[in-house]
Amino acid sequence: MQFDSDTVTPLTTPATVPAAGSAAAGSAAAGGEVAITDPRTGALVGWVDFTTDEELTAAVDRVAAALPGWRRISPADRGRTLANAAELLAESELELAELNHRETGRPLEQALEGVRAGVSTLVQYAELGPLHTGRTLRGGSGAIDYTVPEPRGVVAVLTPWNDPVAVAVGLIGAALVTGNTVVHKPSERCPHLGSRLGEVLASAFPRDVLVSVSGDGSTGARLIAHPAVSTVAHVGSSATGERIARAAALTGAHVVRENGGNDALIVDEGVDPRWAAERAAIAAFTNTGQLCTAVERIYVHEAVAETFVTALVERAGELNRSGALGPLVDERMRQAVHEQVVDAVQTGATALVGGEVPAGPGSFYPATVLTGCRPGMTVMQEETFGPVAPVQIVRSFAEGLRLADDDRYGLSAVVLTPSMEHAQQAAEQLTVGTVKVNDVFGGAPGGSAEPRKASGSGFGYGPGLLDELTLTKVVHIGTPR
Repeated sequence: MQFDSDTVTPLTTPATVPAAGSAAAGSAAAGGEVAITDPRTGALVGWVDFTTDEELTAAVDRVAAALPGWRRISPADRGRTLANAAELLAESELELAELNHRETGRPLEQALEGVRAGVSTLVQYAELGPLHTGRTLRGGSGAIDYTVPEPRGVVAVLTPWNDPVAVAVGLIGAALVTGNTVVHKPSERCPHLGSRLGEVLASAFPRDVLVSVSGDGSTGARLIAHPAVSTVAHVGSSATGERIARAAALTGAHVVRENGGNDALIVDEGVDPRWAAERAAIAAFTNTGQLCTAVERIYVHEAVAETFVTALVERAGELNRSGALGPLVDERMRQAVHEQVVDAVQTGATALVGGEVPAGPGSFYPATVLTGCRPGMTVMQEETFGPVAPVQIVRSFAEGLRLADDDRYGLSAVVLTPSMEHAQQAAEQLTVGTVKVNDVFGGAPGGSAEPRKASGSGFGYGPGLLDELTLTKVVHIGTPR
């Protein structure tokens, strides 16, 4: 595979079609063709060549060679180049959204929203990059110290399939605008999209400043082991993030990672339970639950529980009847989600709606509401990453707060409450990177957050990411004698 040419060769009929949404029939180490199929229908999307070892080494070497020239370009000029990349991305939004739709099953309108979010992120970093400054300190008379942010070097960016454009361009944009060069490995579940996204973005920059490679986890492992890689930025599962952190401990690479979450939603007494149920449905079922910050467990106060659960079940039923939910990304993911649901039912929970694998093609799974859930159930302890809303009734806000915080993950949490006191308690006591009060998604433009525990480390977006991707040099100037 040549990194500066089209690597996607769509075919009309495959020799052997693997399971829906899967990648098979090839080896990343040896290269080879891999078939990618549509998780909605099982139909072939196309074939993609995985990057070989030799090509991967050559790619990193080229990106390393491009670093000295790119880092010398002024921050303002780098910002203008990033703004140009945003324009090119906007021009390609339909093509990229369609590839996302076909490879991951994400509904087309949501896929378009993801591309547009990526455009906004590039514009934001184009503006923030030139304003990323150091500070000054006065020492003795006639002396001064100042700090200068400098690029870390070659950044390996490893990104997921569930929001493949917005996540990728956020990390890539922050790395490039601060003077780093980038090797990007998108998920093997959407390699056509990753390849085309790389071509669109790379066309805005000097040659080899940004290079994309294709492959699975073994490709990523070889990429981060390359001695020229100074920084690894990863969004994906906690298991993969932990392996990256261990590998980086040997190479000395700096690691920024946003990993899995098991986000809790606390529904306090005094809120409108139907309004709360609508918020819960948005948080649990958007993108078929395949979002890092999707709500994975719900603690509802007994005073509003009956009406809340009834309304949540009604909303889930509406989604199932309308066909508004897209499929899960592949059969493997559907099986993992269903296993958690079955385990919960077998250990005492009740599926009031959903909970069954539907007949027909693709890897669809219905919006599911579980009641009678308890802390020891797998569905309450582990990230489900599917359209499942497990509900546990609590007797007080304090109980809900305690259960919400008793978790090995620490990405974010949601609190729906009319009480300012309870909102402040949640903000203080929840060990997560983001606490959202009376809202389930969103946030101020340019906001930064730092996940905790198994959910990762370092600022994964916002102005804080610019700090993560630069080194601080201190310069001390004294008076000559």
